[in-house]
Amino acid sequence: MNSLINRITTNPKQCGGRPCIRGMRIRVTDVLDLISNGLSHAEILDEMPDLEADDIKAAVSYARQRVDHPVLAAA
Repeated sequence: MNSLINRITTNPKQCGGRPCIRGMRIRVTDVLDLISNGLSHAEILDEMPDLEADDIKAAVSYARQRVDHPVLAAA
């Protein structure tokens, strides 16, 4: 799992500091948008030939980790 997350990079001088795939200018959100629009992994790889299958898995894993946090409510 850690090797997948290592595929996600952030650089304040690239894509406004948004998380990208392996230092390329392909943002995690670009991959997630394609998935949410119904493209299969194979179609995404055809659309973006610089991506690898593990890059797609890494983007999904990264997003999952970002939304899985506790919500604390004030009592």
